[in-house]
Amino acid sequence: MFNRKSIYALNKKDSNALVYTDADGNLIRLTRDDFASEEEFLCWKKVSDADYHGEEKADHLYYDGTLSLEGLSEEAIAVPSAEEGYIAEIDLSERQLLGKLLLQGMGDKLTELQRTRLWLYCVDGLSEQAIAEKYGVDQQRVSKSIVAAKKKIKKFLKKRG
Repeated sequence: MFNRKSIYALNKKDSNALVYTDADGNLIRLTRDDFASEEEFLCWKKVSDADYHGEEKADHLYYDGTLSLEGLSEEAIAVPSAEEGYIAEIDLSERQLLGKLLLQGMGDKLTELQRTRLWLYCVDGLSEQAIAEKYGVDQQRVSKSIVAAKKKIKKFLKKRG
């Protein structure tokens, strides 16, 4: 969207002055009288118009969502998976507690598959995606298995406690 109060717009609108902001953000106008000659003024006016136009164009590319991804590093355009975001939010103490329960024999309440996947997830610290790739299954299947294992352990602890 074009900003009528941008420096580019103000500078372009005022053909008899160079408009810019100083370091403190104050709006400054240099008129033709501030230059030694008409040629010098016109030269600097052309330079400032071109410079501000370039800035305005870059802003439009960015804010209009048309910025080319070409030339950006892969880290800049990489989007973390939903799983990575979820793992970052999980309280580490939950993983540690589940790992301790597995070491204390709680794992015998689980199926072999649940125990293995929960172990890899909690003790070895693998992501659900890494476990899925290791065994050639979908990440969703691993996630469901881990959730089911957690539910079984919680249910057992409630009965016991």
